Order: sequence, then C-alpha cells, then structure tokens
Amino acid sequence: MSAFSDSKILLVAFEGWNDAADGATLAAAEIVNQIGSSVLESIDPEEYFDFQFSRPLVKNLEDGTRELIWPTAELYGASYEVTDNFPKMADVFVLTGPEPSRRWRAFADEVMQFIEDREIEAVLFMGAMLADVPHSRPIQIFKSSPFKEIRENYDAEAPQYEGPVGILSVIAERLQSENIPFMSFWAAVPHYVHNTPAPKAAMALLQAVEDVLNVGLDGSDLAEQSFEWERGIDEVAEQDDEMANYIETLEQRRDSMDSEQVSGEQIAFEFEKYLRQNKDRPDDGKGF
Repeated sequence: MSAFSDSKILLVAFEGWNDAADGATLAAAEIVNQIGSSVLESIDPEEYFDFQFSRPLVKNLEDGTRELIWPTAELYGASYEVTDNFPKMADVFVLTGPEPSRRWRAFADEVMQFIEDREIEAVLFMGAMLADVPHSRPIQIFKSSPFKEIRENYDAEAPQYEGPVGILSVIAERLQSENIPFMSFWAAVPHYVHNTPAPKAAMALLQAVEDVLNVGLDGSDLAEQSFEWERGIDEVAEQDDEMANYIETLEQRRDSMDSEQVSGEQIAFEFEKYLRQNKDRPDDGKGF
C-alpha cells in the first residue's frame, strides 16, 4: 500500500449531515480554488437529489438571461497552470457537493467509476461534527482508517462507531470492498456556534490534508477568516455571562488534556454522541 503522498488522491467532502458548520466543504472549496481547477465530471442530480431539500439556484447572467444551477456532486482536478508550478497537484482530485437524498448505492457506483476512470489510488474523506469543545483552542481532528498500515503511518485510529451514517460511510464501504486505501478526517466544531460557517474547522482540515499530501496547500486565507470568526464569538461572549462561563469551562477541560491534541478516543466519543443526538434529525439540504 503506497503512501498518500505518492498516489493519485481523491478528496471527498459533502454538504449536509457530514458537514457541521460547513467545515468540510469550506476546506474542499479552498482546495478547489488553490488547484485552479475546473469541473471534470458531474453526477446527474435528477437521480439522487430531492429538490425540495437541495433546491436549484437561479443566477442572473451578464447577457440578461437567467440560469438554473442544479445541486450535484462535481469532480475537480488541477489546472495546467497550477501543475506547472506544483507538479504534485496533478495527482489531487476533489469530489464535493450536497449529500444525495436517495439511491446511495447507485451514487457510490458513480463515485467508484470516477475513481476507476482517473486511476485514483487512495481517498481522503473530510467531515465535521459538533462537539463540546471551545472555539478558542486548536480545532481537534480525529483520523481513522480500517487499514492497519495507514493507522501506523499516520497515527490514525481504527473505526469503532456503530450507528446511523452518511454518504461518506457508504462510499468508504465500497472502497474497502475493493481494497482501495482511505482515511477519514473529522473536525470537532464547537456546538454553540453551529449556525455559522466555521473557517477554523476548515483550516484544521486543510492542514491535516497538507500534512499527509505535502502538495503545497496554503492556509493563510482561512487563517485570516478564522481570526475574524474567533474574534466575533469572543465579542458575543463578552455580552453574555452564561456563554462566557460555559466557554471557560470548556477551555479548562481542554487545557487539562494535552494542549496540542486530545486522544483519538475522546474525539471519537464526541463524534458518537453527536450522531446519537442527531440520528432522527431531517436533512434540510443546508448542513446543520
């Protein structure tokens, strides 16, 4: 099993249940922007999406006409201009879009066809979950893989969760059946700020991907957005004693652990708790 940094890689992130505060899809969008990519493939939305939940958008064009933009998953690859300067980017592909509403097994078949057509050798999943963590500390990333060699090489945990899953797990099952290596990254997002996008979670996921791939991803834009995000929460907490006290409690609990990284078991516990709490929640097509 080759290392991720020496393989053609597919990065996967979906809006919806797998994407608390848009953390994963923000990271995916930033990577798409940095690789200067265009859409290589797209999946026909008619087969997989409920348009009452993932509604199409209308856009006014410069010529005065209007265009409908349908929700769909799209596969992106690096532009020639980018790969001239960063050759490793040629081996990076990104699949992102809304989580499909139906026919998940057929949807996974289409993703596997993308992987076969592009000769992709390994997959990195990105997700984000709500957890009892403070916004003022580094975002925790839980890494897992069923492949022993990956766990040993990248300090990942073996998956232990049992319960409801999203589309990422369906695709992961297909990958495992085909013996295609993959690893999952989950960012722990403060649950008390879940209504707004969390660029700090996206930045942590971007850094986790860069640590594995070493392709030259730049997190400076997300770092600036993260500073503003964190400052905005601080300002709200300054006007709310209850919120401030709660955040202080979370900070003390986090600081009592390793200041850089808590154990994978603790993050897995938060993940499982989140899934149990949200297993019956309907997906409105807009994430959490």
